[in-house]
Formats: sequence, C-alpha cells, structure tokens
Amino acid sequence: MGMSVVVGSVLLLAVLAWAVFAYNRLVRLRNQVRTAWADIDVQLARRHDLVPNLVAAVRGYAAHEAAVLDAVTELRARAVAQRAPAALGEAESALEQALSRLLVLQEAYPELKASENFARLQADLVDVEEHLQFARRFYNGAVRELNDAVQRVPDVIVARAAGFREAEFFQAGDEARPAPAVELAP
Repeated sequence: MGMSVVVGSVLLLAVLAWAVFAYNRLVRLRNQVRTAWADIDVQLARRHDLVPNLVAAVRGYAAHEAAVLDAVTELRARAVAQRAPAALGEAESALEQALSRLLVLQEAYPELKASENFARLQADLVDVEEHLQFARRFYNGAVRELNDAVQRVPDVIVARAAGFREAEFFQAGDEARPAPAVELAP
C-alpha cells in the first residue's frame, strides 16, 4: 500500500503541476490578446482623429461632394461607436472604402491635390494604415494562439473550468473574407 500512495501522490502532483502550467499559459495568452487589442484601439483612434481633418480639407476645395463627405463622417461615427471586434471590423471596412473614395477626389480637384495640408493628412493616414495593418496581424495571431489553447485537449479542461473563452478575430479591409469551408473526416 505504501508504494501505491507514493505513485498516487506523484500522479496527483503531476496533474496539479500541469493544471497550474496550463492556467498560467492561458492567462499569458489572454493578456497578449488584450495588449494587442489595445494597440489596434490606439491606431483606430489615430485614424478616427484624422477623418474630420480630411473631410474639412476636402470640403474646402470640393464642397459639392457632400454625399462622399457625409458618408465618411457617418461611417466614422459608426466605427467609433463599435467595440466588438467583428462589428468593428465591418464598420472599419466600410470606413476604409469611404476614405478611399474621399482620397480619389484629389484627382478631380488639382487645388486639393496641391494642398500641403491635404498631402500631410494623406501621409498621416497612410502611416496609420500601415501601423494598423501590423497591429491587426499581431492581434489576430494572439487570438489564434489563445483560441488554439482554449480548444486543445487537455488544456480545454482547465480553460473551461477557469472560464476562458475564445476571442474574436478582427477583420477589416482586404482581410474581411469568409473563412473557407473545411470538411472533417468521418
């Protein structure tokens, strides 16, 4: 009986050590997702701050393009109001398309194209978009790692017991495509 108690104790300690390790890994991954989302939030705030200035610059040269300017303003407001990654991704995708239409207006208005203020705002927007693209990739990679850990056996046991949930991916712009259908083998 003494040997079975020792073996049982060793097994219990091994299971406990694994559970602590799995829990700590899940906490680290969840925190990584939160940090990555904060990076996206910063870049989106920078973009949202640029939009009114871009609209004002275009309005000064192309006031009769009110439909495009109003659409950009409305889509910005809709994007600012969103919090969930999926809904925010849809709103940001629509805003990106509207901003593209806004930037195309410069071709029809040479004075706008020559405006130093507009050129600076456009360069700032390009910079924000590049940073946002990197932040999206980092966030989605962190989400993938967390979701894998939450679903993987045996970590799923600790994840469910501790209340860990899958995180949502953030898809906007060119990344907003439906996932391919995957058939599972019977």
